[in-house]
Amino acid sequence: MNDDQTLAVGPAGAGGVWSVDADAPLQAILDGPESPLLLRQALTGVLSWQIRNQTSIGRTLTSPRLAPQWVAALLALGATVTVEGDEGLADVPVEALVERRAAGRVSALHVPLVGSEHRWGAARVARTPADEPIVAAVAVVGMDGDVVRQARVALTGVWSGPVGLARATDRLVGVPLDQPCIRAVANAVEDEVAPEGDFLGSEEYRRAMAGVLTRRALEGCVRQEVGDE
Repeated sequence: MNDDQTLAVGPAGAGGVWSVDADAPLQAILDGPESPLLLRQALTGVLSWQIRNQTSIGRTLTSPRLAPQWVAALLALGATVTVEGDEGLADVPVEALVERRAAGRVSALHVPLVGSEHRWGAARVARTPADEPIVAAVAVVGMDGDVVRQARVALTGVWSGPVGLARATDRLVGVPLDQPCIRAVANAVEDEVAPEGDFLGSEEYRRAMAGVLTRRALEGCVRQEVGDE
C-alpha cells in the first residue's frame, strides 16, 4: 500500500470566477482553458475518459460518491453552485449541497480562479496509483503577505459521507503557515474526523491518515509559496 502519493502543486490562475453549466460533462473541466490545475488533476487518474464524458458536473455534486476527489477540490476552492428550488434561483456554497443543507436542481457551477496570493496542495493514500484513494486531502490557502488570510482543507474517506471540510483550519487564519501551525492543525483534524472502517482501512488507520495527509497538503502549499514546486 502506497501512503506517499502527494500530488504536484502548481501556480494559481488569475482572479475572477469561472462558471460552467452543470449539465456539461466532467470532461468540460479538463477541456476548459480557464480550469484551475487543481481541478484538472482531481479528475485524472481514477476517472476514465469515458466516465468523464458520461457523467455530468451536476450529478457529481448531488451524488459526491461518484467523484469525491473532484468534489473535495471544489470544497477547498470555495466553489458555489446555482440551485433552482421552490423559491427560485439561489447561489449556495458547494458544501451546503454536499451536506444536504440545500436542495434543488443544480444549474451552474462557479469556481473562483484564485490569484497569486493563493497556494494549494493535495495528498492521497491508495493501494495503487490507479485506485480510488482510501483517504485524500486537498488544501487551498489564501495569504496576506506572510500571514494566512483563509484556509480550507477538504478530505475524503474520513467522514460518514464521502467528502467534507475540516473546521480545524480556522486556527490557521491570522498566523504564518509554518511547521508548528501545520502540525497543530493536522493533529486537530485527526481529532475532528469521524471515519468508518472497512476492508480498505480501519477507523484508526483512516483517522491517522487524515492527520498525515492534511499535513502533507499544507506543506504542499508552503513549497508552492517558496517556489520549490
